[in-house]
Amino acid sequence: MTWGQFLLVAVLALPALGAIAAALVPGDRAGRLVGTVAAGLTLLATVALVGGDHGWFGYGPRPAVQPWHQLDLPWVPGLDLRFHLGVDGISWPLVVLTALLTVLCCGYSLWRVPAGGSGRALVALLLVVEVGILGTFLALDLVLFFLFFEVVLLPMYAVIAGWGGADRRRAARKFALYTLFGSVLLLVGVYVVVAAAGTADLMVLTGGAGLSRGTQLAAFTLLALAFAVKSPLWPLHSWLPDAHTQAPTVGSVILAGVLLKMGTYGLIRVAVGVAPEGARWAAPVLGALAVAAILVGALVCLAQDELKRLIAYSSVGHMGFVLLGVATLTATGLQAALIGNIAHGVLTGLLFFLAGAIKDRAGTGSLAELSGLRESAPRLAGLLGFAAIGSLGLPGLAGFWGEAFAVVAAVQRGGGLWTTLAVLAALGGALTAAYVLRLLRRVTHGRPSPAVGRLGPGLAGAELTAWTPLVLLALAVGLVPALVLSYAAGPVAALLGVVTR
Repeated sequence: MTWGQFLLVAVLALPALGAIAAALVPGDRAGRLVGTVAAGLTLLATVALVGGDHGWFGYGPRPAVQPWHQLDLPWVPGLDLRFHLGVDGISWPLVVLTALLTVLCCGYSLWRVPAGGSGRALVALLLVVEVGILGTFLALDLVLFFLFFEVVLLPMYAVIAGWGGADRRRAARKFALYTLFGSVLLLVGVYVVVAAAGTADLMVLTGGAGLSRGTQLAAFTLLALAFAVKSPLWPLHSWLPDAHTQAPTVGSVILAGVLLKMGTYGLIRVAVGVAPEGARWAAPVLGALAVAAILVGALVCLAQDELKRLIAYSSVGHMGFVLLGVATLTATGLQAALIGNIAHGVLTGLLFFLAGAIKDRAGTGSLAELSGLRESAPRLAGLLGFAAIGSLGLPGLAGFWGEAFAVVAAVQRGGGLWTTLAVLAALGGALTAAYVLRLLRRVTHGRPSPAVGRLGPGLAGAELTAWTPLVLLALAVGLVPALVLSYAAGPVAALLGVVTR
């Protein structure tokens, strides 16, 4: 076994073993500590996966998927299924982001455990969710991809239902039902592809693998709908606000930061890669739905009066920009989608951390009851302002690149439809600025409300430890976008080489 193969196994084994240990170790705090250590070791392993014998300069027009490291073992020989893992420049930034947010959430739980159950059980569930998300990003076998995709459902349901807000059970059921609907579509899509192609290997399937046009159209429709539920794409987004609002702080961070990215990653790696003819056929519809998500998300945010719910609806719009980039089927668009994924994970994860801290201190998330935050808690107000301004796409912060270049990609695609979509998406960006500034005016300005007036100016050390990496990463990606784009350039060019031919 090579070093890279060992790391691929370690990335999945460490959180799995950590979840078991956290659940079994005597003592609640000891279990949380063990789980946090496992999450930290997982982060180190994901960072070490970078590069390898096939760096981004090694890509050519074929094959479309050329991993830096891969592990390919027989799994179910009778069905020709393989335990096939791999990582490249498209998946690696998402793998690191997943590991980073998980260790921050587990570390945060050492300081504060939401009401509803034991802390070690919460940490164990977060680690199981991490296994599912990491496996989804690493799987190079379509059936294995589906199984990892499904691993996330039950533990995330338990996190929302067990440690969420007053209406947590209804929100958890809604999340589960929508996700199960997407799972059924994904399963049927996987069956259509594997039955027609005779293989589940994504390295072979990427580019169409000789699938007929009709098969590709059917497969793309099924797969795109399945991933649209997870992304979520309007109008399949209605599970998102309830789940985000009712989930505990760490659950909201994982949901927004990386769980949504399973849908957009699957759209790029699986739906577009396996059914390129279907992608070209459906691109205008996907682009129109993406712009609808941008506009609807922004308009709904302008009417929101609850902090976490506003941030949740903002994710609909931000992921709309990601989906618009994918729909253009251009190098600029796919790069914008990939860096948009990372930026959204960092900034929205930070926003949910801050929203949870404000709600825990003030006892409410109502914007009408949160005025004057900068007077009583200036540090918290400053961090909220930083994250919110980054989220609206201020140049120099991470949120700028994905949204700006998704619009540029639509303009480059050309034609009346795509130019119109670009103009409407740009209008959505202006509406994003409007609701972000409205949020800051309502929460940070004015005279302190009774709920805010009793807040102290200090921040806990655990909070600073959890938030500082996200602040620094938002600055780093904003100032040096090559931290993400340089790794993805080769894989994107290779993918487009077989998708657009």
